[in-house]
Amino acid sequence: MKSLLHITNGDSFTSRLQSLQFKGDVITWREMLCEGKTLSTVGSESFWKTRFEFLNKNYKVSKSWFIEKTLKEYRSLCNHKQQDQIVLWFEYDLFCQINMLAVISWLKQHRRHAEISLVCSGKIEGSTKLHGLNELDDDKLMELYENKKVLSQDDIEYADYIWQLYCSDNPIRLENQIANNDFQFEYLSDALKTHLKRFPAIKNGLNDLENHILEVAKQEKPKSRKELMRELLNNQGFYGFGDTQYDRMISSLKPLFCSFDPVKLTKKGLDVLKMEANYYSELRDNQMYLGGSLKYNFLYNTETDRILKL
Repeated sequence: MKSLLHITNGDSFTSRLQSLQFKGDVITWREMLCEGKTLSTVGSESFWKTRFEFLNKNYKVSKSWFIEKTLKEYRSLCNHKQQDQIVLWFEYDLFCQINMLAVISWLKQHRRHAEISLVCSGKIEGSTKLHGLNELDDDKLMELYENKKVLSQDDIEYADYIWQLYCSDNPIRLENQIANNDFQFEYLSDALKTHLKRFPAIKNGLNDLENHILEVAKQEKPKSRKELMRELLNNQGFYGFGDTQYDRMISSLKPLFCSFDPVKLTKKGLDVLKMEANYYSELRDNQMYLGGSLKYNFLYNTETDRILKL
């Protein structure tokens, strides 16, 4: 009898999986590696130290919470040494795909002999919208599970390679991987495109998401900050971000808003959105990382979809 371990993308899906009484233990990967500095050595002491510093500084995550929620679960993963089948449950978006790469990189190092499979939600027959795991009914979820992809050694090596590139100090090398479809990661190339668009645009110094926030504020005329947030969460394409992430972004753009009740942009905000003013110098933060790269050391050319080093 083969023994089984499931690694999920978050607590709410873990509860769902447990309620469906799948065989095997379930571990939750509680991280958001799409934000802040990452080191390629997943699980090392310096890796967790770097992560805690980022989460503590930017999201006020306390040491006790980090130990209790993230490290305890990670240690539980370390203690699951016997399972010969490991199933990863992740989604199509940037948030999930980056976490997935890190987990595969860790497994490559520490669970060489296990068979690793991937269950990844996104496209559904008859729907134009991409779906998260919790949006699927039980039958669809079972169907996805039955059709899970067993990752070959090449797939695992490739995921690890992309993780190394994500953690490197130069995102330009990731550009060359976007067209690479020889592996079983159907949503990875869109996630990488989305990642690269998080570097500031040449024209106005805001990245894709920051421009989107201003655009929604102008077009949708939300009546409150809460309504702006709801609008952003509902239409976010490949990002898969949570409300705390959006809240932090809106706060960094605060000087471009003259009111949040209702939501209104200042004249400067409108000029930045029209690409008639550049906000790069006001936003520049020499401590802000995306993976291993400093966000403000690179610019994104929206006309060629290429990254430039400053």
